[in-house]
Amino acid sequence: MAFNDLLLQLGGVGRFQKIQITLVILPVILLASHNTLQNFTAAIPTHHCRPPANTNLSEDGDAEAWLPRDGQGRPESCLLFTSPQRGPPFPNGTGATEPCPHGWIYDNSTFPSTIVTEWDLVCSHRALRQLAQSLYMLGVLLGAMVFGCLADRLGRRKVLIFNYLQTAVSGTCAAFAPNFPVYCAFRLLSGMSIAGVVLNCMTLNVEWMPIHTRACVGTLTGYVYSLGQFLLAGVAYAVPHWRYLQLLVSVPFYAFFIYSWFFIESARWHASSGRLDLTLRNLKRVAWINGKREEGANLSMEALQASLQKELTTGKSQASALELLRCPALRRLFLCLSMLWFATSFAYYGLVMDLQGFGVSIYLIQVIFGAVDLPAKLVSFLVINNVGRRPAQMASLLLAGICILINGVIPQDKSIVRTSLAVLGKGCLASSFNCVFLYTGEVYPTMIRTAVALLPETLGQPLPDTVQDLENRRRGNTRKQQEELQKQMVPLQASAPAKN
Repeated sequence: MAFNDLLLQLGGVGRFQKIQITLVILPVILLASHNTLQNFTAAIPTHHCRPPANTNLSEDGDAEAWLPRDGQGRPESCLLFTSPQRGPPFPNGTGATEPCPHGWIYDNSTFPSTIVTEWDLVCSHRALRQLAQSLYMLGVLLGAMVFGCLADRLGRRKVLIFNYLQTAVSGTCAAFAPNFPVYCAFRLLSGMSIAGVVLNCMTLNVEWMPIHTRACVGTLTGYVYSLGQFLLAGVAYAVPHWRYLQLLVSVPFYAFFIYSWFFIESARWHASSGRLDLTLRNLKRVAWINGKREEGANLSMEALQASLQKELTTGKSQASALELLRCPALRRLFLCLSMLWFATSFAYYGLVMDLQGFGVSIYLIQVIFGAVDLPAKLVSFLVINNVGRRPAQMASLLLAGICILINGVIPQDKSIVRTSLAVLGKGCLASSFNCVFLYTGEVYPTMIRTAVALLPETLGQPLPDTVQDLENRRRGNTRKQQEELQKQMVPLQASAPAKN
């Protein structure tokens, strides 16, 4: 509780916290744009095979003679007759066909330009479209591991500054990519940097806030992300060309990179690293910004050594990611949180990355998916703040799983029912994300905080600064359970009949 007392003494949620948290959260509004950007930049418009070059495309009869029809009378997307077929009103489909040898013709009325139309990622090359998004998500995984470890070693601020620059540069380069492999490479780099932004944004904010405000900060971050989903729908509708859209959501990160140099590094991280001089300097700066100059002036090295004796004692031995497997308490947390992250992410992106599959306007469904987050995250916040993190996490995942399982047995032609269940499931998964982000920041010690019905409750609990803190908390819970069990056994023993 020592560090939390210091924060309260220096203003609690003062001017510094309000300014820095606002500036740190602001880039989150564009994270949704990068995570689900391919719904629009890789949208698949209606298409069919291009007839041979000598075909008069201005004459409908000549062009239609080459196009086989599906069961609903529409041109086949991936087949072309080897020779023109004549027969009213369309070719009768009895001729030999072949995969499109001359390319494709796309309907550009809704999507004038996407990576699909530019590099013909359809038919036999359709899997390449999914490859681009898979590589982006691979980048997210790599970024979480690489930048998470770097943030624990070098500090949150330095890594966050670099992540902003990497996002800006890689996103800009992706917009000017000359070919598909280069585009995929820069999307992978974007995924890495986005993961670093997400982790260090939440960690830096949580470590500068008093205990009673952490749920508010987590929910505010979630709402800013939801606002970004509305923004993406509007921007994608106004800028349908994929290169311009990619550039538009990347350029603002240059501004984020510039002003992030003014962030103040986490004093809690400095203390856990054994740098008491930097801890004192940052706390004095915060006190000055918050208008608590007298309290800041009273801070001294001796006072900090007395208040933060635990951090100084254990901070000199740097913890590593190996502690996740070496320490029993951390090992259990790591396994549980890994399953939570996998279940939430797998289901969430499975829903939000296939907007065209719902059979309605992707711009409309993007807005609906953003709108459902508003009540879902409000309910999540109320449960988190009043009941606890664990019930909120369990309920959100359980409801999401029920919605997805029911959706799997609904017939494809029931589009309204399927879309409604998907929207409800997406809202529950958004609540789960809200909770797991907060959980991850609260249960891990400071030195490994950015590593990734058994998790402990953290409502009202101080942030653990060391691995030993976590072990002590686990032993305290075990001792408490044993004491409660003994209290329950006393009446039973008293009421038991005496033996002769």
